[in-house]
Amino acid sequence: MLPYLLRRLAFLVVSLVVAMIVIFVLLRLLPGDPANALLSVDATPEQIAAAQAQVGSDQPLAQQFFTWAGQMLRFDLGDSYISTLPVAPEIASRLQITLPLTLLAFALALVISLVVGITAAVKSDRWYGSVLSGFSQLGIAVPVFWVGIILVWIFALGLGILPSGGFPRDDWEDPAEALRALILPVITIATVMSASLARYVRAATLDVLGSDYLRTARAGGSGLGEALLRHGLRNGAVPVVAILGIELSTTLLGAVVVESVFSLPGLGSMLLTGIEQHDFANIQGVLVVSTLFVLLVGFIADIAQRLIDPRLRGSVAGNR
Repeated sequence: MLPYLLRRLAFLVVSLVVAMIVIFVLLRLLPGDPANALLSVDATPEQIAAAQAQVGSDQPLAQQFFTWAGQMLRFDLGDSYISTLPVAPEIASRLQITLPLTLLAFALALVISLVVGITAAVKSDRWYGSVLSGFSQLGIAVPVFWVGIILVWIFALGLGILPSGGFPRDDWEDPAEALRALILPVITIATVMSASLARYVRAATLDVLGSDYLRTARAGGSGLGEALLRHGLRNGAVPVVAILGIELSTTLLGAVVVESVFSLPGLGSMLLTGIEQHDFANIQGVLVVSTLFVLLVGFIADIAQRLIDPRLRGSVAGNR
């Protein structure tokens, strides 16, 4: 297991380096000079040259990349071209909203999907099992921003019991008020995500229900619930864990849309503002942090699969 862990860590580092190169190159392929963010329409050639020197766009691309990569090694994400403030503290501040939003939505979606998916599989021969399966299919087709708009219309504009958007100016100094501001965004994300997850949970549960080991356990006198818990949980969890990693990563990336709907000053709004202002430092910082999050989630999900299923650990040992 240790050799595999080291190889997986090496792969994570290489993936991050490749992602940094892709992010850097793609941004430089966009039309316009990063220095334009600092210039007015009637800028003089001297002002243009000074702005290019300030952002480093007058240097060769290779030198620009290695300068940026050197900053990354020092955990320095640079300074914003517009505000001149350090990017890293700003991202850390924005993550105080985006990260709780992502994790709370993921936890709620996981609970809903387990209940719906297992029920739809175990009761597939009943009418409500088919209804639950149908609702999960329908939920996949619903855009997340549409769910957010409907929830705002019902609970904020109609009933007036929850805020339609925004976040407290003092952030988490009042946890109750902060959580209240996240209720509708969390439900919005969880509604769409649970529909997708429920399909995978249902499929994994149906595979377990049709397995020989479960029939053997039932023949030995175990009830369905006991047999699923003792023999089916670990086997059914292996494919679902991989999907959970993908869904958690997707949730963070999809927070851009939800934060826009609910006017949340999170990582998504920072990215959109950076794109509008052509602020490469902000864009690169947000994309690198998001990429690192996705890679770490994939790494944890991969290790979790091998901890759950001894057969995977055996195959890793056999390939050494």
